[in-house]
Amino acid sequence: MYKVAILGSTGMVGQQFISGLQNHPWFEVTCLAASERSAGKKYIDAIKNSAGSVQWFGEGEINESIKDMTVKNVNEIDPTEFDIAYSALEAGAAQIESKFAEYIPVLSTASAYRYEEDVPILIPTVNNEHVPLLEKQKKRGWKGFVAPQANCTTTGLVITLKPILDEFGIDSVVITSLQAVSGAGRNPGIPLFDLVDNVIPYIPKEEEKVSIELKKILGNYNGNNIVNANYNVSATCTRVGVLDGHTESVLVNTKKKAEVKDVIEVMEKFANSLSDMDLPSAPKKLITIHKDPFRPQPRLDRELEGGMTTSVGRIRKDEVFPNGIKYVLLSHNTRMGAAKGVILTSEMLIKSNIIKS
Repeated sequence: MYKVAILGSTGMVGQQFISGLQNHPWFEVTCLAASERSAGKKYIDAIKNSAGSVQWFGEGEINESIKDMTVKNVNEIDPTEFDIAYSALEAGAAQIESKFAEYIPVLSTASAYRYEEDVPILIPTVNNEHVPLLEKQKKRGWKGFVAPQANCTTTGLVITLKPILDEFGIDSVVITSLQAVSGAGRNPGIPLFDLVDNVIPYIPKEEEKVSIELKKILGNYNGNNIVNANYNVSATCTRVGVLDGHTESVLVNTKKKAEVKDVIEVMEKFANSLSDMDLPSAPKKLITIHKDPFRPQPRLDRELEGGMTTSVGRIRKDEVFPNGIKYVLLSHNTRMGAAKGVILTSEMLIKSNIIKS
């Protein structure tokens, strides 16, 4: 069993880490860490609001052993007591994550290191060839490394683009996202009433993240660094009144002409790319293709495969671009797009002998 610490354990993403790790066959949660405000409290008390109600946003129930665990100050724990740290930090993430990476691997949902040259944004089977870049971080004086998750909007998108890129090449990508409110966290800047009977047409910095991360994740590793993909990406990101699950309308203009049946074929083949790795968090299919033109839908499809598959539907030819292919995808932003996706990445790194006990 790998001894793990969860940094930022009381927030929404930290709770999702607990959901994915507390009954995991490979991992033992030995430390829950948070800010000084929560330190010293039992975990169940640390996630209560001012009225005394438990604010639990994780999947399923909390184990009794987790409820009774004392939360520690994230700035005061010893990294050498653990094999892996899972970070759900926001403020101060870079400083704290670097402290832990001096000794052990840090798997993170934070964006602090996402755009550093020696830090890959790993998604299993999409860019496994970027894994050797983790070794480059030893030049920082670290024994471990930081491996951040992609932005939740980017995750499902690159999973669907990878098989298209490999088979047909990509000239350009145009996407419009309809993003769930859970992607904003418990954000007081988006009052509930604003989301009822409404669409918010702008999410600060989101469109830039999609473009930058897509090009990095689908770029080529040349042995020294990642050479970003050079095709154009145009993104429009919106917030809609859906609890969980990001829907995206995608238009890909391919370099080689592709028919709809060809795209379905390569996606279905790629969907099985995790099936023989025996990873506890892996879906049976990384991509689920729907033939019903009314699918995917968040309420019907976001929990498929425990929220770890990307649902795709309405695959069709475009009327404007000569090699254009259009489709709609749905990705669970708080499962594959957040903590459970990070856990899956750590499982892959263990199987690859990159993370050792």
